Amino acid sequence: MTSPKGSVLILASVSPRRKELLSRLGYPFEVLESGVLEDEPPGMTPRETVQYLASLKADSVADTGTLEDGIILAADTVIDLDGRILGKPGDHGDAVRILKELGGRTHRVVTGVCLLTSCKRKRSLFSVATDVNMKAYSDEEIGVYVESGEPMDKAGAYAVQGLGGNLVASVQGCYNNVVGLPLCEVVRHLTSFGLPLDPHRAYCTLPSGEPCPGER
Repeated sequence: MTSPKGSVLILASVSPRRKELLSRLGYPFEVLESGVLEDEPPGMTPRETVQYLASLKADSVADTGTLEDGIILAADTVIDLDGRILGKPGDHGDAVRILKELGGRTHRVVTGVCLLTSCKRKRSLFSVATDVNMKAYSDEEIGVYVESGEPMDKAGAYAVQGLGGNLVASVQGCYNNVVGLPLCEVVRHLTSFGLPLDPHRAYCTLPSGEPCPGER
């Protein structure tokens, strides 16, 4: 792993969704994969799980010892259905099963975020939860969506920002948290680390361009 020279912000994730969201800050950052397996530890609540995994990812990047001074940002997102974690589907049949479970119901998307200085002197660990109400879609609609291939690498087998948005009735809370990173809360914490971000700019927005409820 090489040092991200000239960058003070390191995203410990290769997720294209998190990369796109973080780019909205207009601040340069490097992307480094943590290499941590996202195995859910037994006996933890969904909120505890995402915070644990986010912290593990940040520590993994910091422990390489190859980084210049900077801020590491790591995150983990899960679907919480009645206290039970629904992960990424293993195959098309699994995706169909997950989507059938979610149909016509409300679930919670929980993202844990860890901000950590590369020297580990300062750490901020938090989580954000967003309630998502799904439509009572048909088996045919599920089949068409699964055949698109979009659900296969997504927690809960859907992407709210893609075709999966057609299965969603409403989102209560931070929309971008469902995409993979609660940008409104991330910005608040990054400013406490000294990142010079514009306090008057709405970085976290809805697809319509309106400010996220968390920004208001």
